Amino acid sequence: MDIQAYTNIALVHKKVYKHEHAGNADADKKNSEEAVNISYPTAEVVGHGSFGVVVTTVINETNQKVAIKKVLQDKRYKNRELETMKMLNHANTIGLQYYFYERDEEDEVYLNLVLDYMPQSLYQRLRHFIHLKTKMDRLEIKFYAYQLFRALNYLHNVPQICHRDIKPQNLLVDPKTFSFKICDFGSAKCLKPDQPNVSYICSRYYRAPELMFGATDYSNQIDVWSSACVITELLLGKPLFSGESGIDQLVEVIKIMGIPTKDEISGMNPNYEDHIFPNIKPITLARVLKAEDPDVLELLSKTLRYHPRERLAPLQCLFLGYFDEIKCCGTDAYAKAQRLRIFDFDVQTELGHMPPAELPAIEANLKHPVSKASTSS
Repeated sequence: MDIQAYTNIALVHKKVYKHEHAGNADADKKNSEEAVNISYPTAEVVGHGSFGVVVTTVINETNQKVAIKKVLQDKRYKNRELETMKMLNHANTIGLQYYFYERDEEDEVYLNLVLDYMPQSLYQRLRHFIHLKTKMDRLEIKFYAYQLFRALNYLHNVPQICHRDIKPQNLLVDPKTFSFKICDFGSAKCLKPDQPNVSYICSRYYRAPELMFGATDYSNQIDVWSSACVITELLLGKPLFSGESGIDQLVEVIKIMGIPTKDEISGMNPNYEDHIFPNIKPITLARVLKAEDPDVLELLSKTLRYHPRERLAPLQCLFLGYFDEIKCCGTDAYAKAQRLRIFDFDVQTELGHMPPAELPAIEANLKHPVSKASTSS
């Protein structure tokens, strides 16, 4: 792909498909699409790699800043990322505004996804603090963590999608407002119990241990492990587990988490139940996080578990004391949370998978502020 050619046109005119969501209240209605004409000036490249190119520009007709992700389209298959994005409608997942196809001189077909604009990735945000040789603000981390788990609760239970590549590069943020969105659904998939999945998925540092054990029947809980790795990285300023290969990655996990029990191995991949591991004395998560508050350790020790079923579900994470600071009424943090509307859960969709009898208590926990007394106890 010629990046220079892609960014050297003064004004681009395109006929595109406009994507409009039916909305949560009309979840049973199909999303609508219509062909419209848009134009935008020369685009600025903000990222490129094996997936393609991402540029930012402004749509003239709406005066709205957007990101355009251009990827090579395999003519033999439907693009799974496009199909996934058509299903999404949540404040903490990147939104699809338009999409269109185009051919290059070699008759290759490219899919262009016109997406919500966000100022930077969480990876870029963390690098800013590393460059300054200072720690990332703990409250800022808390805001991103809350929205990450809220987004996963939505993904896992409404479109029933596993992202499969949660990492700082795929999480977008606005440091001024602390708003947050998950992006890059190129690896996302609806996991079905009767269908095997590839185990070589997810970027290495954030790969759940069942994937390292070659499991093909894993669950959405691989996203929870990845998320815990991301949060820990924000706290430490470096990856928690940084193996140089797939095998080395497992060794790095065992160094901190200890040797998995037979039951834990069975939960990851029963084929390895009789595997003998070297006797390694673990460093322990508590020691790694000794400078952090107990609430931090509670969250991460309940999400970094070998057995997938022992990890908290995303919604359960939101109930923990770690997040009480942003729920504390009368504080600047609570005012910021209200502006972001991060407590505005849609009962029908985001909480629709919960037993009706439990909904009043769940709503009260999620939507009602806590007092200062309860956060200091």
